[in-house]
Amino acid sequence: MTETLPLRAAIVPVTAFEQNCSFLWCTATMRGVLVDPGGDLPRLKEGIAKAGITVEKILVTHGHMDHCGMAGVLAQDLGVPIEGPHEDDRFWIEKLDDPASRYGMEGHSFEPDRWLKDGDKVRFGQIELDVIHCPGHTPGHVVFHHAPSHLAVVGDVLFAGSIGRTDFPRGNHEDLIRSITEKLWPLGDETTFIPGHGPTGTFGHERRTNPFVADRNFG
Repeated sequence: MTETLPLRAAIVPVTAFEQNCSFLWCTATMRGVLVDPGGDLPRLKEGIAKAGITVEKILVTHGHMDHCGMAGVLAQDLGVPIEGPHEDDRFWIEKLDDPASRYGMEGHSFEPDRWLKDGDKVRFGQIELDVIHCPGHTPGHVVFHHAPSHLAVVGDVLFAGSIGRTDFPRGNHEDLIRSITEKLWPLGDETTFIPGHGPTGTFGHERRTNPFVADRNFG
């Protein structure tokens, strides 16, 4: 008999930056969340319908335009709340209405229904995600982790073969390295991560091969 996994995930790239909007849903209830719906709302709505899921809420990893520029609009369209990021990213979200910061994309500021902090839980269907505050790329960046599925949605903290930029306002390289090595690596080498851009990977592979955060760098 094939075991049905409690959590399923799918990725829909959005915006000119090919940002990975993640669909996460509970297979028992078909209720789910969208993580970082930065744009291309018609495509996202089509994906929701195709997957047959009922969206309970929108989650945001951090306040950059390509990740959350259209989150407020979509939340209003769907009649659902927004949870995340950490309130230290408020200044980024407040800038979403600034035409000078749009990089050719549409963006609108919003007030999350719930700011998240380290150790919080996010629930939908029968699923509970752990919230991990991982500053560095932005000061209020959070990661969503589902331990039973060995899955983490990491936004722009970590990529396959790379790490997030830290040259934006209030970015901090040392904080980012600590977030990865002290908060993500303990989740286990077998953990699959969905980054904000590009292909998925595993923490174990990055610990062996990533030129920025491989274990050999800290020996």
